[in-house]
Amino acid sequence: MLDIDLHKGVQNLVRDLNKVYSEVPALHELDCKAEGFEWVETNADDSVFAWIRRGKEGTPPALVVCNFTPIERTERRIGVPMSGHWAERLNSDATVYAGSGKGNLGGKNAEEIAAAGQPYSLSLTLPPLSTLIFELETSDT
Repeated sequence: MLDIDLHKGVQNLVRDLNKVYSEVPALHELDCKAEGFEWVETNADDSVFAWIRRGKEGTPPALVVCNFTPIERTERRIGVPMSGHWAERLNSDATVYAGSGKGNLGGKNAEEIAAAGQPYSLSLTLPPLSTLIFELETSDT
C-alpha cells in the first residue's frame, strides 16, 4: 500500500509531526497548562485558525496556523508576539506529503505591524487544507 504516493505522504507527515513535536519544546513543555496556549486567530469567516504555543521561560514560542479551506491564502497577516525570524518547521502541503508544495520558503521575518492583538505579524502563504508550524529562531539555534 505504501507504494501509493498519497499513503507514503501521510506516513511521512505522521513521522515528521512526531519529530517536530519532540524537537520544538514550546509544543510540549507546558502541554497541560493554560499558559502554554494562546489563541491568535479564530476566523470562522475564512476558516483560518492560529495559536501560539509557549514553553518554559526562555523557550522560543511556536506558532501553529491552519487553513481549513481548499483556497490558498496569500499575504495572510498572522499576529506573533515577538520580532525575529520564524522558521517554518512543518508545512503539511509540502510535496513530500503529497501536497502542492506551496509555502513560505522555510520561514518569514516578523514585521512591526500589529495584528490580532499581537505587536508583530507575519505575511504568510497558507496553502489550501494545510497546517503550518513555525518556531521563533534564536541566536543559539
